[in-house]
Amino acid sequence: MPEFQNSANQSPNRTTTVIGPDTHIKGEMVFDSTARILGTFEGRVIAKGEVQIGEGAACKAAVEGTTVIVDGLIEGDVTARERVQLNSKARVIGDIVAATLVVAEGATFVGNCRVGADALKGTKASTGPRPVQNGAPVQNGRTELESTLAGLEARLTGMNRRPVESTNGEH
Repeated sequence: MPEFQNSANQSPNRTTTVIGPDTHIKGEMVFDSTARILGTFEGRVIAKGEVQIGEGAACKAAVEGTTVIVDGLIEGDVTARERVQLNSKARVIGDIVAATLVVAEGATFVGNCRVGADALKGTKASTGPRPVQNGAPVQNGRTELESTLAGLEARLTGMNRRPVESTNGEH
């Protein structure tokens, strides 16, 4: 099992809460300092300090913290007041908003990102992350993917309609 060290910007008096690899949690977790998730979590994670998603961890959640370090999987939006770090085994499917973004070779990221000093101004972070269902953001009770597919289906149906010509000359 890897040894965990405090990051340089974390006070040695701060605690780290560890969610073990055999733990499955649904709901909302709020941490006053650092959170290290090694198991599975579904819902929303908010930390005043650092959020660490360990290798083998799976989060179908919106994640918010000062710094977010990912070695596992996040399916949901990630918001960091300072930095998001995607290490080589990280997989993020969702949008990222952060002052700084670091992506290691081998990491996977599918989504949109807003990075820089102005990225956090007027973002979803102030209104809270979008709800997630089965790893996809929910909009008006439907996931964005469902809405997109429904729109494409309607367009394809409309393209396949041709005026029917009758044999007797009527339309």
